[in-house]
Amino acid sequence: MRIIGLTGSIGMGKSTVAGMFERLGVPVFDADAAVRALQGPGGRALPAIEAAFPGSTGPAGLDRVKLGAQVFGNPAALKRLEMILHPLVGEAQSAFLTRHRLKRAVVLDVPLLFEKGGWKRCDLTVVVSAPARVQRARVLARPGMTREKFAAILKTQMSDREKRRRADVVIETGRGRRVTWQSVQAVVRALPF
Repeated sequence: MRIIGLTGSIGMGKSTVAGMFERLGVPVFDADAAVRALQGPGGRALPAIEAAFPGSTGPAGLDRVKLGAQVFGNPAALKRLEMILHPLVGEAQSAFLTRHRLKRAVVLDVPLLFEKGGWKRCDLTVVVSAPARVQRARVLARPGMTREKFAAILKTQMSDREKRRRADVVIETGRGRRVTWQSVQAVVRALPF
């Protein structure tokens, strides 16, 4: 089985590309979705999050606003949260890999693939990228997003330029879906059997 690490900064089109891999029959592990499940109603991470950040959870799961108030701009608090979540996401990822061990390839969709060292377990790294103006327009169109939030998120991520430099493959998403689709198909076609 070939492990493809898929990453890209916020607003680059990573979810769209992940969906294209799935359409081509390549299973995708979505790290963000795993985190949402861990933090949702009855999520495995909730007791530890509540203990570390009192008042941040409830019957509906994690209260993002309350947790954000305790974590945003506080590197030590963010580190505590990561220490809770990362091992649980790692368990979910390992279970995914075991479930799909007979597949030709799988995709690990991980936003901080390079930043957190996840690329080391991958046979191929794919970075999804778009021009900065396209990225900015996509992100600022999201509900509740502000320029300040966008800037803060970018500070936590490796630059697009550096991700592109480290990637084995760069998939451009700023030139239309057809071009993106052809690029994803080319990656899948190039996989060894």
